[in-house]
Amino acid sequence: MGITNSNKQINTDQIDCNGTLKITLALSAAPDIASNPTDIVLVLDRSGSMTGTPLANMKAGADTFIDIIDEATDSSKDGTIGSGSRIGIVSFADSATADTQLITSVAALKSAVNSLNAGGSTNHADAFTKAVQLFDPASPNARVIVMFTDGKTTSGVPPAPVAAAARASGIIIYCIGLIGDDGIDVNVLNDWATDPDASHVSVTPDDADLENLFADLAANISKPGATDIVIDETVNPDFRITSVIPPTKGTAMMISNTTLQWKISELGVSGNEGASLEFYVMHVGQSTGTKQVNASILYSDTEGNVVTFPDPSVSVDCGIVVTPEPCPVPVELKVEGCHDSLVADLGDVYLESLGRIVQLDLTVKGVCPHKQTALAVVLTEVDSYGEEYQRGLKTITLPAHNYPSCRDIQVKCIRFVLPEDLNVSVPDPKGICSPRNLKVRVFANTIDTDFRCCEGTVTV
Repeated sequence: MGITNSNKQINTDQIDCNGTLKITLALSAAPDIASNPTDIVLVLDRSGSMTGTPLANMKAGADTFIDIIDEATDSSKDGTIGSGSRIGIVSFADSATADTQLITSVAALKSAVNSLNAGGSTNHADAFTKAVQLFDPASPNARVIVMFTDGKTTSGVPPAPVAAAARASGIIIYCIGLIGDDGIDVNVLNDWATDPDASHVSVTPDDADLENLFADLAANISKPGATDIVIDETVNPDFRITSVIPPTKGTAMMISNTTLQWKISELGVSGNEGASLEFYVMHVGQSTGTKQVNASILYSDTEGNVVTFPDPSVSVDCGIVVTPEPCPVPVELKVEGCHDSLVADLGDVYLESLGRIVQLDLTVKGVCPHKQTALAVVLTEVDSYGEEYQRGLKTITLPAHNYPSCRDIQVKCIRFVLPEDLNVSVPDPKGICSPRNLKVRVFANTIDTDFRCCEGTVTV
């Protein structure tokens, strides 16, 4: 049956600007139908809109499906579904009918399909209900429903809860849709089918394609698990992978700080099997908003399974960021072709001071709305005798914000230039490479207040 499910989850839907997420990738697979007996119910639409070639092509598709399963179960198209698997037929219009039980006779199955006539409305809920009733709860066989329809629900109760209950009981649901006269809602088929939609839902506007769709689905249900699986995950540039936990199956490694690769030699080859991988990412961007976690995720295996993972997003709250000293404007350079060297005029650069640059970032906590904040940063250096020397003072006014509640404000890139004073720096034969012992003190006060002078009048 190949890959039966794929999923990607994050452990929270909201983080702070430098917050961390746990991401879980999961796969499940099942062996081929010869070693994994499966009960399959073909649920076929025979409503009035199927009259003519749509009905004829649906019958041809169902017959082809039955033949492929027949051959896959015992390596021979001998007229009998083998290896313990069975197929049943349910058809529906105003209501649904079990045209056969779960049986192994190819002739009886095709006879039931070819005797169908079109007419009436479309009752999907009853179709799902009758299909579920064909399965034996005590049977160890895997359970599959293949729903074919060409239109929207026009009678009966809403079918989505019935389909959801079937999936919750362990039934795998595939949907084949023909875009009929009233137009089919693909989103509805996606809702009924087992995830991921890409491998469980097929839709065509041309009834001549139906035989191929049924054949492709039968081949997917018949094929074995998956081997030589490779998953390449690349996260959004606003995130960095910080750690990868060994997966439950296979091996995983970081290719870069935004890319990892997960390899599994085989999955679901001898029985139903799942595998999962957990890794952690940290947000390193500077902007607030809802962000997709991954940039891309690519899947491949020897069997050619088509696998689609969900694309989760997280809300990132960076609070407020103030950069009091902007970085210098960069000069852009480009090396053309096979040139081994480059000569470029970078213009004038002015020397600010001799010494090393210290750049500080900090967060002012709980700044309330409509209040400017005065921030002072004092930098000192301590010599080998414990004496402090003034190295710089920066005063910054943080603008008021208009958020409805108090927020944290990040202040980025507060720069000081340290003079190379060897009388203060710890003596070292390396000269200017000596260690530097620094202290930083930060003062923050609200500038704005609600204070008003009294304007009383004294009468004598």
